[in-house]
Amino acid sequence: MTERDEALVVEGFVAPGFEPVRDALQGALDRGDDLGAGFCAILGGEVIVDIWGGLADREGARVWDAQTLVPIFSTTKGIAALVIAVAIDRSGGAVSYDTPVADIWPAFGAAGKDRITIGEALSHQAGLPGFPAAIDPELWLDPPALAEALAALPPQWEPGTAHGYHPLTWGYIAGELARRIDGRSLGTILREVFCAPLDIDFAIGLPDHEHGRVASIERPKALPNMGPLNAHKRTAFLTKWAAPKRGGAAWRRIEIPSANGHGTAKSVAQLYGLYANGGQWEGSALIGEATFAALTEQRTIGEDLVLPFATAFAAGVMRNNLRLYGPGTKTLAHSGWGGSMALGDPDIGLSAAYVMNRQSHHLQGDPRARRLVDTLYGCL
Repeated sequence: MTERDEALVVEGFVAPGFEPVRDALQGALDRGDDLGAGFCAILGGEVIVDIWGGLADREGARVWDAQTLVPIFSTTKGIAALVIAVAIDRSGGAVSYDTPVADIWPAFGAAGKDRITIGEALSHQAGLPGFPAAIDPELWLDPPALAEALAALPPQWEPGTAHGYHPLTWGYIAGELARRIDGRSLGTILREVFCAPLDIDFAIGLPDHEHGRVASIERPKALPNMGPLNAHKRTAFLTKWAAPKRGGAAWRRIEIPSANGHGTAKSVAQLYGLYANGGQWEGSALIGEATFAALTEQRTIGEDLVLPFATAFAAGVMRNNLRLYGPGTKTLAHSGWGGSMALGDPDIGLSAAYVMNRQSHHLQGDPRARRLVDTLYGCL
């Protein structure tokens, strides 16, 4: 057996009774659905599945192992939402999800945005899915400057009357909120409150010395189905300036809380475990009960002005009303560009995450992730 063949054999830990989950990931590698991937599930605080396999680059020079990091794109949003919740919780009542953004970020109140609350902004109701007029795409790599430009924009719909997914701009709003509430950057709060003390291998803003661990990404071979186009979809996704160049050192290094979190399947499942356990980590509350309830309450549901399907959002994380993330409607979850996914199911105390480097064109409900999740629940 060659080294490449050995790389295609799934490794890691599977608790008795959950072997079909390993078989599901093995099947994805055997069929070529995945190049390299990892999947982890944690139930009641115990890891029941932590597996990986395949290749960390397109050339076949690097094997995917337990230490391989991969960008999870918009699955990052659910983690960033936890950080904002901690900042709010520790503000001593000075800030809540009902606080207008402009109260702590005055420039954001321009062009009729003065009444948009933090909760509305984080649930994609602010009407700022992108920049209608051209910007230099390099501006995305300068978060303070991008946030300043975003604050000056008029909303594309009346805030609070509808919701439309903010694929990248959400993270710059969240990052500015974190800095103004707490004084630290969102990535710094994540590292100092969650990842360093709890030994979680995840970062928003990846240090240079960790870049060698990052898997390279194979982009989708087909375009997503965006449904009938409108101005909001074009602004969010389809202009030449809708996103920065992704994948380089500068992109990994800066903090984009909507898109460039890097981690392992285990670290992502650990963080989404807070959604499965009421904001608690091993019995200790990281997020107070009232703040956690406000974070996870449903704020929008129905037709999305940007995505081509109905969505339901809490304050930065999706609610499982479409049941794409297992059977529980109380589950909090998010998907990322190309297929990554994570969920926290409070009904049974289960969290799970799928990460990979061969991207698909599915905007949500990637068949690879759904197969793993459905298999996991079938083993319970």
